[in-house]
Amino acid sequence: MELLTLLYGAIALYLCFLIWKLFDQRREQECYILDYQLYKPSDDRKLGTECCGKIIGRNTHLGLNEYKFLLKAVVNSGIGEETYAPSNVIEGREASPTLLDGVTEMEEFFHDSIDKLLARSGMSPSQIDVLVVNVSMLSCVPSLTSRIINHYKMRDDIKAYNLTGMGCSASLISLDIIRNVFKSQKNKCALLVTSESLSPNWYNGNDRSMILANCLFRSGGGVILLTNKRSLKHKAMLRLKCLVRTHHGSREDAYSCCNQKEDEQGRLGFYLGKNLPKAATRAFVENLRVLSPKVLPTRELLRFMIVSLIKKLRQSGSLKSSSSGSSKSPLNFKTGVDHFCLHTGGKAVIDGIGKSLDLCEHDLEPARMTLHRFGNTSASSLWYVLGYMEAKKRLKKGDRVLMISFGAGFKCNSCLWEVMKDLKNANVWQDCIDCYPPDSLANPFMDKFGWINNVEDASTFKLPDFLPK
Repeated sequence: MELLTLLYGAIALYLCFLIWKLFDQRREQECYILDYQLYKPSDDRKLGTECCGKIIGRNTHLGLNEYKFLLKAVVNSGIGEETYAPSNVIEGREASPTLLDGVTEMEEFFHDSIDKLLARSGMSPSQIDVLVVNVSMLSCVPSLTSRIINHYKMRDDIKAYNLTGMGCSASLISLDIIRNVFKSQKNKCALLVTSESLSPNWYNGNDRSMILANCLFRSGGGVILLTNKRSLKHKAMLRLKCLVRTHHGSREDAYSCCNQKEDEQGRLGFYLGKNLPKAATRAFVENLRVLSPKVLPTRELLRFMIVSLIKKLRQSGSLKSSSSGSSKSPLNFKTGVDHFCLHTGGKAVIDGIGKSLDLCEHDLEPARMTLHRFGNTSASSLWYVLGYMEAKKRLKKGDRVLMISFGAGFKCNSCLWEVMKDLKNANVWQDCIDCYPPDSLANPFMDKFGWINNVEDASTFKLPDFLPK
């Protein structure tokens, strides 16, 4: 009997050990953000109204109809006068970019942001175990990761990943790579570098679906320092709760709705198709379907099930099954999310997500203000939105932040963060956060160039002498 008791005791202790080991292993697989640094180019790269007019005037392939289209696009874009362009565009060389322009643009960002991040965190480049860089529209040899490793003299055994072609949702793809590395290896530190190279991709033609990208995309970038070290948990800003990736590349319409290509005259640019909103909506809905059970409380999921059941019973008992046609989500995401960090793809993108999730202006303010101040900085835009929230001191310990991004392919990626401590660093918003939100987001482009809408005869139309440069 005593032997049997000892056996049962040993089995119980072993089971307890397995449970503890499983729990301890999960603790080692956590993904924390220790710090992040955003990039703000120099003031001589700002795209004010006068500068934009001169850049448009230099494009000899545009006609009256294209000017009117551009005026409408810029005015309705939600972008202000403080955004930044690549140096070659400011210098008037956008029609003949070089590989050096693209590489220099990226290296200026790397050296500025990585230097600041490492200095503030007190971490040496030799302590970085994993490096992930995502820049979609620039591929060079040696790779951008190799250039960073060489400049900072990082370790020989560093794990480096260089991502291209992933579009505006690339930073969450990079995050997923780091998360998976953290699941298999203990006590690691990772550096995530996210940006976009506009220097070789500024469109100089007259295809409306491609000149639209010039109105939206701007220079920027972000560097994020992550770890799964338990010993650094007390320094962490955010903890990753979950991440969901949705890819509709197998659908032809979604695959072709936005891509880098040449127009009929062979001029390189980025194409944005008319079916883009439909593809984005479909990917967004599917992503939310997977994400909802991971982020929403049980009571909200039960409420949704009961309401859906009642609705189906009512419809089955009626001769006509009427549809309200509403695009609003039947789930209340505010029951599981405190802050919404939305991709600044454009005013229409922000409005569409806000309507779908039934968000108020307070929820949409960070994305709107980021779009106005920095424009669409592609994959790094999410981190500028996060920076705005932090600069406004909105992020308190225990809050949950939902990031949602879209990208070519077509992809919709999302993730949920838990705030580990009260955050209040202003980052690149330091010099302007007190001015936001401004009284008006109206673009002065209409006041300056609105006269073009009154011109009717394209054959005799000529730009004023002050525009071409």
